[in-house]
Amino acid sequence: MPQLNPNPWFFIMLISWLTFSLLIQPKLLSFVTVNPPYSKPPAIPNTTPWTWPWT
Repeated sequence: MPQLNPNPWFFIMLISWLTFSLLIQPKLLSFVTVNPPYSKPPAIPNTTPWTWPWT
């Protein structure tokens, strides 16, 4: 069965992963985010109990 022959497909997978890891990923990681995260204290939600009209 030819689809089980790893010779051409393993080389293609290896080259594609090396391309992604060495060329594309550093270019993507070098971008600065537009909205950087900041240390804002989390807002505490208002947890007032709801008064049900039928109780």
